[in-house]
Amino acid sequence: MFQAFARIICAADDKLLVLDTAPTGHTVLLLDATGAYHREVIQQMDRTATRSITPVMQLQDPKRTQVLIVTRAETTPVLAATRLQADLRRAGIEPWAWIINGSLAAAAPEAPLLRQRAAGERREINRIAHRHAARYAVLPWLRDEPVGTQSLRALVGPAPMRSSALTA
Repeated sequence: MFQAFARIICAADDKLLVLDTAPTGHTVLLLDATGAYHREVIQQMDRTATRSITPVMQLQDPKRTQVLIVTRAETTPVLAATRLQADLRRAGIEPWAWIINGSLAAAAPEAPLLRQRAAGERREINRIAHRHAARYAVLPWLRDEPVGTQSLRALVGPAPMRSSALTA
């Protein structure tokens, strides 16, 4: 699996690559370990070897990679996302932005129960904005799943990244 993952990252070049991982950074840390092993093997084979570039090194390069953390505005998913961010940072990868997906708060519900849940989401969104993310976007809960290029483009307004938190 690691070889396939490495091939995909190395071949991505100017392409958009979406990597959906488990909610921890252990996959990235394991890749870094395999990269260290690879560099050691190369050095043992040829002491004059040129600098090798591992998949993790490519992920660490902000000119090549922009990592987006996607979460829901709920306590447990936000906690998992903050742990992922910490794992990524330990691997030398700085997340570019957070995406808060399926937000009731952004959908502005009218039903009392949904408004109460939206208030809880606002607390999580504010926590993300003030403690974890330099950039973030909030996508509302949608009736229909956005499928295809046209539907995804409809989600993006003139300024998709928000730099300030929602108010309660």
